[in-house]
Amino acid sequence: MQNIELYIEGQRLDLFEDESVSLTQTIKNARDVAKVFTDFTQTFNVPASKTNNKIFKHYYNFDIVDGFDARIKVAGTIELNSFPFKDGKIKLEGVKLKENQAYSYKITFFGNTVNLKDLLGEDKLNQLDSLNSLSLDYDSAKVKEKLQVDPSTVDIIAPLITHTKRLYYKSSANTSSDGNLWYHSGSGQVHEHGVLYSDLKYALRVHKIVQAITVRYPSLVFSNDFFSSSNLPYYNLFMWLHRKKGDVESGTGASFVNSINGWTPAVGEKSSMINNSTFRITDSSNSQFLTLILNRGTGGGYAPYSIQITRDGQVIYSDSDIIVGTEVIALHSFINQGSDYTVTITYGVEIVFNTITWDYQYNTQGGADIDTFPTGGYTAPESFEFAITQQIPDIKIIDVLTGLFKMFNLVAFTNDLGVIVVKTLDSFYTGGLNYDISQHIDVNSSGVNVALPYKEIVFDYKDNKTFLNAIHSQLFSYTWAKLEYNGGENLDGGVYKIEIPFGHFKFERIVDANTTAQTDIQWGYCVDDNQEPYIGAPFIFYPIKITDGTEISFRDDATNHSAINDYIVPSNSLALEESTSKDNINFKAEFNEYTGSSGFTDTLFEKYYSNYIGNIFNSKNRLTKVTAYLPLKILLNFTLADRFDINGQRYKINSIKTNLKTGKSDIELLNEL
Repeated sequence: MQNIELYIEGQRLDLFEDESVSLTQTIKNARDVAKVFTDFTQTFNVPASKTNNKIFKHYYNFDIVDGFDARIKVAGTIELNSFPFKDGKIKLEGVKLKENQAYSYKITFFGNTVNLKDLLGEDKLNQLDSLNSLSLDYDSAKVKEKLQVDPSTVDIIAPLITHTKRLYYKSSANTSSDGNLWYHSGSGQVHEHGVLYSDLKYALRVHKIVQAITVRYPSLVFSNDFFSSSNLPYYNLFMWLHRKKGDVESGTGASFVNSINGWTPAVGEKSSMINNSTFRITDSSNSQFLTLILNRGTGGGYAPYSIQITRDGQVIYSDSDIIVGTEVIALHSFINQGSDYTVTITYGVEIVFNTITWDYQYNTQGGADIDTFPTGGYTAPESFEFAITQQIPDIKIIDVLTGLFKMFNLVAFTNDLGVIVVKTLDSFYTGGLNYDISQHIDVNSSGVNVALPYKEIVFDYKDNKTFLNAIHSQLFSYTWAKLEYNGGENLDGGVYKIEIPFGHFKFERIVDANTTAQTDIQWGYCVDDNQEPYIGAPFIFYPIKITDGTEISFRDDATNHSAINDYIVPSNSLALEESTSKDNINFKAEFNEYTGSSGFTDTLFEKYYSNYIGNIFNSKNRLTKVTAYLPLKILLNFTLADRFDINGQRYKINSIKTNLKTGKSDIELLNEL
């Protein structure tokens, strides 16, 4: 018999002598191959003893002030024979009464990995505020820069994925303002075609999302076994920042500016412009009036705009739907020495101002004087800040992590330091130890079962419905990159589906429609089968830099274009050539969109699932069930990565359920082949 000790926030609880406490652990159970998080969860009862009543502060009595808060989990520890066994969280579920007297408390012990789900809850990616440190302007210059950058050196890129416009390449065809990427150096609107900067959206490195999760939740620390910059099949993944179908918009559906470049630093007698966005009062003695004057020009017509003024970060004035030629804003009651004032303008179309002027009037010995700071002519730019959290796809954080775990067949467990160790399943097993448990087996209680409960396992992405994917399904009668695995056998059983909560593109390498020659251009088309803008699930891909490739036309606006031959193309493969890398994020081996090759064989299935799934489908595989009475030195030290040896045969642990009081363990084992 083992002596079980249970602690809640360092205080030892009294236990019932006959209370059975069981530990169940499982790793990629053959009946749940998509299982992600594995750890210990146990519900049991403890007596309403004097000690426990004190710990739980007589929870059954709701009149007690500052009583025990059962709404939250608190730190808990289980010890076996005074040796540390499990750390986690304890939650009080309720109190059982007998004859109106407290009899027992029902509590649940949660292992730390299970607690991860509780920690993240329903939170979504747009709550990862630290990502906004990566926010950037959205205009032609910045998009062009991010289209041409080396993606290995940055976390934000602008790949050739369009949200609305179809791209193609037809040399010697002059058609204004369409998606023909062929560049012509002639002047005049007829020559100005290509990809417009606003046809593109930014993409974010997935690793930055994982890092931002740990920033928001400081108690959450991942190991770098898998989540590492050296692990290129993971680290090179990007997520397209596509929250709304069609054109990019600010969070309010309009452009905005809070750094008015028409102002320059200048010093007055009692105030100054300290930069191009901030007005400061340096002396408030004898002050009279503070006024902001916005004088519109005729450019852009009289489309409405809104304005907001802050003093030291606090809003002191706001107005909307302003259409008048001159707007005079009196801020006399907000004069304060040392304060900084900032103007924010929000607008839907380009707004032209003759001047925007700060006037600060004050008394002097000779009467009155004024500090005046005009902008001169100023046009509110079409660009606005691309705030990452406003543009990131609408998906829960836990779903993103679960998606990565399912893609790469990952296993998570919490080590003694509280770090969540994340490894591929194959890597996890590589680090295991071997324990010979032959002498601890109950020879009267064992059995051998069929290990495989399914005839087929289906691997697929949640969203495979964009235009080129739909065309693929129509032409070939199967879904792009989807794998239906049955081991090549006509087996009995059900079908199990592993679905990744992301979108998956089929990309297209563009051919010159004039000469039929292949270009160096590959692109993504985010529209539905009716070629209408499409939102879908979050799309992930690999970016690849094309250097000295086919020259394409990049358009700044309706009248300006330039030639570029360096640009980022999207890919499902880690590299353009299989000689560099065969890694790709398809489940099924497909002909590569860029090369047409079938040599990109390191699919998600082949690289991360095939060993485990292949063994399960092997006709020699068995699920062996045994009962054992394991000694404390094994119970305290084994992990699910370890193997058990029985009479010369080695097994992986599929699941193990242990009665911590008696030491009896019911074990499911998969024989190693």
